[in-house]
Amino acid sequence: MIRKLAGFGLVLLLFACGKGDQAIPNVAVNYTAPLTDPRLIKLSSPGGAVLVNGYGVAGLIIYRKSDGSYTAYDRCSTVDPERKCALVLDDPSFTATDKCTGAKFLLEDGSPAKAPAKISLKRYNAFVAGNNIHVTN
Repeated sequence: MIRKLAGFGLVLLLFACGKGDQAIPNVAVNYTAPLTDPRLIKLSSPGGAVLVNGYGVAGLIIYRKSDGSYTAYDRCSTVDPERKCALVLDDPSFTATDKCTGAKFLLEDGSPAKAPAKISLKRYNAFVAGNNIHVTN
């Protein structure tokens, strides 16, 4: 009986010392811009992406998906998010790379594409109303 309790205690200790899932902090995001803004020209066709600084934890990535809809992510990498390493767009812009760790993420859905990435990018709501794109959470 004592062996079972000691074994159970050891298992609990190992899980307690493990590194938990690290999450991107929740911050208020409320970005709006006209799609005619020259800085957003890459969003005029599917597969286009732009970086927007000053919003979210490390900025935003806005991506036009293959179906023509838009999605937005925080630029903060999910690998060691406390470092707030901002992702950069790859060319072509179907993926984004964490220059701190080499991790890659698919922009179509934010999923990890290359280790050490294990957690998808933090997603924000992106929608078009009239001629403006809005990114919120």
